[in-house]
Amino acid sequence: MPFSSGVIHLSPCDKDKKPQKTEQYRTAYLDGLRGFAALLVFSLHHQVWGHSGTGGEFILENAFGWNGIYQLVCFPGFRIFFSGGHLAVAIFFVISGYVLSMRPLSLIQAGEATKLSDNLASALFRRWLRLYIPVAGTTFLWMTSWHLFSIRSSNPIAQMPESTYLRELWKWYCDFKNYSFIFQGEAWNAYNDHTWSIPMEFRGSIVVYSSLLALYGCSRNSRLLCESVLLYYFLYIVDGWYCALFVAGMILCDLDLLAGRGQLPQKLQAMKKYKTSIAYMGFLIGLYLGGVPSVSNEIEHLRKSPGWYYLSFLKPQAFWDFRWFFRFWAAVSIVACTPHISWLKRFFETSFCQYLGRVSFGFYLVHGPVLWTLGDRLYAASGRIREGHIGVVPDWINLLPLPAVGPFGLEVNYLIPQFILLAFTLWLAEIVTRCLDKLSVDISQWLYKRAMVQSESSGSHYSWKREIKD
Repeated sequence: MPFSSGVIHLSPCDKDKKPQKTEQYRTAYLDGLRGFAALLVFSLHHQVWGHSGTGGEFILENAFGWNGIYQLVCFPGFRIFFSGGHLAVAIFFVISGYVLSMRPLSLIQAGEATKLSDNLASALFRRWLRLYIPVAGTTFLWMTSWHLFSIRSSNPIAQMPESTYLRELWKWYCDFKNYSFIFQGEAWNAYNDHTWSIPMEFRGSIVVYSSLLALYGCSRNSRLLCESVLLYYFLYIVDGWYCALFVAGMILCDLDLLAGRGQLPQKLQAMKKYKTSIAYMGFLIGLYLGGVPSVSNEIEHLRKSPGWYYLSFLKPQAFWDFRWFFRFWAAVSIVACTPHISWLKRFFETSFCQYLGRVSFGFYLVHGPVLWTLGDRLYAASGRIREGHIGVVPDWINLLPLPAVGPFGLEVNYLIPQFILLAFTLWLAEIVTRCLDKLSVDISQWLYKRAMVQSESSGSHYSWKREIKD
């Protein structure tokens, strides 16, 4: 999920004034990658929704050549642009693991124990507020719109609105308080099911923070070894795929920082002269694995999918859902290889991708409600009819029918609504970013500073009392 990365961007003049920030400025491509990944989530949900009336979801989520169907949108690599939203979530987690550990790892490598503890304390204090305030705000406004504008969500799993707003308000509160408790088995938000990844984001953050604190006193090689063992544990011993993604991001960050200091282990240092060739190979492998068939989590289905039979035997015993195993390797490969492919890195540093990165969290939170209201109505109006339209938006069916010509996934009556839907979703994302996203940052920072002031006052008072007693 696209979340605020904490990556610091500086203008050239700022870099002259604050040279210590240039290391973080070089990771601007991660913001762009995260933003583009958010666009892939948008694309997946709209593609599946806009083609569900023709059974298109079974084409989009299956391998190229499944049941003799050879659609361009399913071709390996190319399919990422149409059904890469699942892979995008894995990329979000790797990027989060990277950026959350950047500052702490810099302090660890510099031997700054006091600053490390302060940094981790501040980060952990603010993290829950940073993630959950935007979710609470967007779901509250979404819920309120049902009663204020008599809107009904077209989401098939959406519950019917309550008879009164007060009943709805109580229901929303109960749902959110249960959803916000991250240690329950599966946290689910009934008002926006796309937010299922937020509790995993918070759990992954805890894994990163606690691991960094535990590994502070280790030597370089011991730290890298422990990180690798932890990754192996989450990936092959237990079914902890999302934790593995965060740890992988942490390892990538550790290696990048060591490379910047010229402190990479000797064997890795020797591979640097082949980094471009390795990067291209890894990136292509990532694109292929990221297109793992997603219509079923049955391993037999994967083995019957063209091009996946032998790969299916790589699934670890611990994994319940093999799809996240392949997405793990795909996401790690893409994030690791991107900075070593110059044209790709430059693309993610463009103003377009940087903008997507800036609004990515808001974009992720609002694209579902837009799809379930305006999107569903525009698809019905343009002629992309599905069964649910009869019961929810009957008056919109074929209101302005457009020709269904063009290759699958790029039909005219699918693309024309996109001009409106993408622009409207980005506009709402900008509002959420400026209001709720920024608010969550300000509130969490204010509360932490306030708590620190009180803590310092209490500490000073305690020292004074102890000194008098002694």
